[in-house]
Amino acid sequence: MTVAHETRIGTLYLEASEVGLTLLGFSPPVDPAPRTEAGDRIVARACAEVDAYLEGTLREFTVPVDLAGTSASHRRILEALAGVGWGETITYGALATAVGLPLSDSRRVGGAMARNPVAIVVPCHRVIGSDGSLTGYAGGLERKRTLLDLEAADTMLF
Repeated sequence: MTVAHETRIGTLYLEASEVGLTLLGFSPPVDPAPRTEAGDRIVARACAEVDAYLEGTLREFTVPVDLAGTSASHRRILEALAGVGWGETITYGALATAVGLPLSDSRRVGGAMARNPVAIVVPCHRVIGSDGSLTGYAGGLERKRTLLDLEAADTMLF
């Protein structure tokens, strides 16, 4: 079952398997996943962490993520992206080389970002163009800018 969660950046849609978050997106899924008790707990945890992140009081997500529904090549790229921390950015090309792809495969990285099922938690908003420009984001460039500005503000309350 999909949970619609209202946030300051709009409605987010979340789903989880028995082992981790499978969806955190800006549009509802076409085929909602079945609801489970474990999935409900994971979604509740993800909602709380997203809220804390958007308030500036959480820098690192701890909710488990289940990327089993992504291809192996995209999963490798998304897992490498997890190492890009709060307030940091990386270019598509640099992320490509970080996972052993040639710089020319930055489009493959872009494809993985476009298909990232768990936006924000797997921080595809931190991937930018080689010239520092904001490029492509499933939630729209305005949301991408908002998330990057939030991290740049360094508003941690503790």
